[in-house]
Amino acid sequence: MEPGRQEPRRRGNGPAGTEPSRTLSAFVVVAPQMLSAVREDVSAMCERDPAATDPLTVALTYPGLHAVWSHRLAHERWTRGNCLSARLLATAARAVTGVEIHPAADLGRRVTIDHGMGVVIGETAVVADDVHLYHGVTLGGDVNERVKRHPTIESGVTIGANATVLGDVRVGREATIGAGSVVTSDVPAETTVAGVPASPVG
Repeated sequence: MEPGRQEPRRRGNGPAGTEPSRTLSAFVVVAPQMLSAVREDVSAMCERDPAATDPLTVALTYPGLHAVWSHRLAHERWTRGNCLSARLLATAARAVTGVEIHPAADLGRRVTIDHGMGVVIGETAVVADDVHLYHGVTLGGDVNERVKRHPTIESGVTIGANATVLGDVRVGREATIGAGSVVTSDVPAETTVAGVPASPVG
């Protein structure tokens, strides 16, 4: 190097150009998985919503799906420690879709939100595969401490419009929660509950 000349500054901690390469490599790995998940979600919504006309319309016009897809991106950022960008993405998704999902919430495969508007899913919520939520559902916390304070929803559960599930409770697989219900205790598998507070029916 000539006297008086400085070596060009490198971005990141590694050799010049490695950060973009890592980002591109991560995208190449993740993109096919995301496309597969999108196909699964669209197919699931077409099966669950009798108003669904065709997959393309569902993919382009269903805000509940858009909220889930945005959450997957935000959750990936959150788990990598990029919390601010994750929160910004979640905030943008809420503004566009009317659905608020904390980036730390854990959503499984083929989770569908019908109509979408007003759904809130809290930070420590866990939602397993094949869960179907209607508009206005809240998976909320019941304590002001940094502990597991949101519900765990097992696979195949359906939660009706404007239902509220509060606290670290577990809703068993294939259970159904009626519209407008308030759930504050565990729900057994394959059980339908309704009311305030919710109790088994049928």
